[in-house]
Amino acid sequence: MVDGFLHADGNKILDGSGREVLLKGWGLGNWLLQEGYMWCISQKSFDRPRRIERVIEELTGKAYAEAFWRQYRRNYIAKEDIIRMAQLGYNSVRIPFNYRLFVDDGPNLRWKEEGFELLDDCLLWCEEAGIYAFLDLHGAPGGQTGANIDDSVDDVPRMFLSREQWDKALELWAKLAERYAGCQVIGGYDLLNEPIAPPSAGNGDFDFLIPKLKDFYGEAVARIRHVDKDHMLSIEGAHWATDLQIFDRKYDDNMVLHFHRYAEIPDYACLKSYIKKAEELGIPLWMGETGENVNEWYSAFYSLAESLGIGYNLWPWKKMECTNSPYSIKMPKEYDLIKTYLEKGVHPGYRKSQEIFDEYLENIRIENCKENASVTCHVLRQVPFSVRATDFDEYPGKGVSFSGTGKEDKHISYRQGCNMRLIELDQQGEKRFVFDSQWDRYGLLLHEGEFACYRIDVVEKTNLTIYFRQGIESAVVQVAGCNGIMKETVCIEKGRSEITVSLPEGVKDVKIMVTEGTICAVRLLFSCK
Repeated sequence: MVDGFLHADGNKILDGSGREVLLKGWGLGNWLLQEGYMWCISQKSFDRPRRIERVIEELTGKAYAEAFWRQYRRNYIAKEDIIRMAQLGYNSVRIPFNYRLFVDDGPNLRWKEEGFELLDDCLLWCEEAGIYAFLDLHGAPGGQTGANIDDSVDDVPRMFLSREQWDKALELWAKLAERYAGCQVIGGYDLLNEPIAPPSAGNGDFDFLIPKLKDFYGEAVARIRHVDKDHMLSIEGAHWATDLQIFDRKYDDNMVLHFHRYAEIPDYACLKSYIKKAEELGIPLWMGETGENVNEWYSAFYSLAESLGIGYNLWPWKKMECTNSPYSIKMPKEYDLIKTYLEKGVHPGYRKSQEIFDEYLENIRIENCKENASVTCHVLRQVPFSVRATDFDEYPGKGVSFSGTGKEDKHISYRQGCNMRLIELDQQGEKRFVFDSQWDRYGLLLHEGEFACYRIDVVEKTNLTIYFRQGIESAVVQVAGCNGIMKETVCIEKGRSEITVSLPEGVKDVKIMVTEGTICAVRLLFSCK
């Protein structure tokens, strides 16, 4: 529940009563700033808001397009979305927005009311749901990233190159801070999303602007603090919010170091540098954007983040025809006509295009979406879910959450330093999707006396199935609840590929220990009994 302003206290985030808050939530991508891939379209001509708007107007006409966008923003995210997020067990939401909904895209400073009204509504829903909201300037005036995600005109982060755009961004934050200064449901202000893309993105080398990023944060913090002393500030580094070089200072006493992690092998190594920097500065960490992966990656990574006291916000809450967001939008029946237009220029006709987008407007309502319940089960490790055997708990560490007595394969970088033996079950191949780290091609080898522990909160009787690499000789495995609730010993005959044991209600952690022989564990499945 929301209880006062969030604030930084050393490396922790506390609420108004002084209780620690570990942020868990989703980002509302594609609502107030659209990306073409969430519409199942990959063409550059449909990759960012201004280009998507142009295409829809070409297809449907100006009058329809204007009405479409008003209705789109009312349908895509509604109170039911926020209430459902809270019901699933999340306590926060990140709201990415485009400056063009708040301020006119032209000379001078002319405010637009629609963006503020949409935020007002969403904040009321968050109050009703009892979850914190983070305001995320995802598309700043002129663009802060230099890519499709900031709605830039030409993939150049022009906010840093134009004093007029710079000042407009500062004015926007000053206006937001003044309007929402007393709003306790706002967890914090995320000042810039993923500023200054890396040269490897292919849009140019803009690293010379990184010193100006520091300057912008300094000016923005001063403008906000002039009217709002209370809200926590979220500060992101360059290069998709992964680079730490701007964090040579604390920009404010009430700030969180906000970083993003995608496509990583989900172990401590990909978090280590951020943990070290946060400890140096004495500030908390927030993995404010992550996700777009498979469910078992979620069960591996976010349990690890929680054990380290790092909150997380996944991306995005819903998108078209997906299995890795909580909700999937159904593709309109004749949507291929839209794709054909983008590929070959064949116009479906205004009326037909309008029919397709009318159907889309209905499909985006949460009540018409497909719920992917398995996503949350894996994020929060709620039964049913599965986890790779290699994704044992890393903390509190050797001798407690894993035995740490194995001889590592020096050629395998995953879980290096844990002294647990991983073996490669499959050779590395082509990526299956953009953020595929192929971490799941390994198995965990356990000899006599070795063990591994896995976080689980069993609220009802549950079956645990352990899958092994085939060809095992014979072994004896002990499965125990680390809190002493249960202990069961299972003999595994030669050639056996799986065993199933029953877990009673109340088990918080599961320990797998080999008492005789050797096993190669592949994955664990926790299922409803």
